[in-house]
Amino acid sequence: MMRISLQPRNDVSLNARIIISVIAALAAFALVAVPVSFAGVSPLTAYWLMFKGSFGSMFAFSETLTRATPLVLTGLAAAIAFRAKLWNIGAEGQLYAGALAAVGVGSGLLSLPGPLLIPAIILAGIIAGGLLMIVPALLKLRFGADEVVVTLLLNFIVILFVQMLIEGPIKDPLALGWPQSVPLADAAAFPKLFARMRVHGGLIIGLVAALILWITVSKTVLGFEIRAVGENKPAARFAGVPVNATVLKVALISGGLAGLAGVSEVAGVKGYLSADLSPGFGYSGIVVAMLAGLHPLGVVLAALFVAAVFVGADSMSRATGVSNYLADLVVALSLLCVLVGGFFLRYRLKFERGISPLQAGE
Repeated sequence: MMRISLQPRNDVSLNARIIISVIAALAAFALVAVPVSFAGVSPLTAYWLMFKGSFGSMFAFSETLTRATPLVLTGLAAAIAFRAKLWNIGAEGQLYAGALAAVGVGSGLLSLPGPLLIPAIILAGIIAGGLLMIVPALLKLRFGADEVVVTLLLNFIVILFVQMLIEGPIKDPLALGWPQSVPLADAAAFPKLFARMRVHGGLIIGLVAALILWITVSKTVLGFEIRAVGENKPAARFAGVPVNATVLKVALISGGLAGLAGVSEVAGVKGYLSADLSPGFGYSGIVVAMLAGLHPLGVVLAALFVAAVFVGADSMSRATGVSNYLADLVVALSLLCVLVGGFFLRYRLKFERGISPLQAGE
């Protein structure tokens, strides 16, 4: 009689994690091919059109990079928090908090020249996002509150608060009744990286943030403490790691990165704050972090993949008539495949020949 058991793996290489993520993406496309076929379109044609729509021209590639910029930052926010087992589901609200702070500082509150105004709105956005994440972290440490619930509910509170403000105190009187905030000063706008294209300096900030976070996690004492807290809090506390202080530091970093994503969208793309600033970048950042295996540098590649899927799906939809919600399906299935692959990275199936009940009776 064959018996199957799960045996934990002692260590998983980075190469194995990368391979699992690639296989997950390919498996997702294979699964999505079924509904695409039912829609009357060849999956190969649809995927080719998606690729052309996201990488087929310099303009398409710039749009993909523009879409990837906030995903890099929200992906990093989720990755650093999840490493410490701090489940930050509130990056969407933190993004809006950072955008609101950027508008507050950059629309005339401070009269500073451009070289100083841009750092000022960046700092304001980081502080706003970080402080918003501190609230659920403190509730978790002090009262044992579930940070998943608290951060999720804070999303709705912040977004509704923003909607109230852009319909009232900070509404742009020149917007012809359209609900949007007063614009940022020209000096607060992020520079464009290419002429006549939307990709902006926020992309450089995201790449630098990913590099700094990777160095922090892998090369510093704080990074060791974050890994220790994430692996085993009681053991980390016994070894002298300041668990509560580490969780609060992670909360500030995670919220600050999500707030920076809001600054990036306001100062780099729109120039003002509106209720539709984010189509769900905070939630998509969770998918990006999981696809990257919580690796900061992997977040950049995962963000580029997710952005390419969404941008390419829009182009494919216009050419074939297939709904661009196909992108959501691809991303969701990629996440599910990564979770399944991650399970088999942590455990291996062990087949053992057991003793049947009849043999045991003998």
